[in-house]
Amino acid sequence: QVQLVESGGGSVQTGAHLRLSCAASGETSTMYAMSWFRQTPGKERDAVASIRLSDGDTYLNHFVRGRFTLSRDNAKNTVYRQMDSLKPEDTALYLCAAVIGDRWHPPHYWGKGTLVAVSS
Repeated sequence: QVQLVESGGGSVQTGAHLRLSCAASGETSTMYAMSWFRQTPGKERDAVASIRLSDGDTYLNHFVRGRFTLSRDNAKNTVYRQMDSLKPEDTALYLCAAVIGDRWHPPHYWGKGTLVAVSS
């Protein structure tokens, strides 16, 4: 079992920045990658970004490229997501997820999320 706890969300204005964190605990040695998803009412959950823990290789969805970056601290079992130039359309509940095993596939574990609200 892996437990995930997100933090760092908040209410900001357009153009501001936030840094979200996702701290993992439990059987963290089984994790292959960690991902961020976003959820807004009435819409499907979107994959935002992912990072492979062994080498830091990252994937960013097109709508955040150039504005969001991912990093990890394997010693702390924590992944960070820096979000710059925030827009109102970035408003969402952001959830962290863990991929278990030795390759990319849908996440096995989920956090409860942290809310980001961007006003114009």
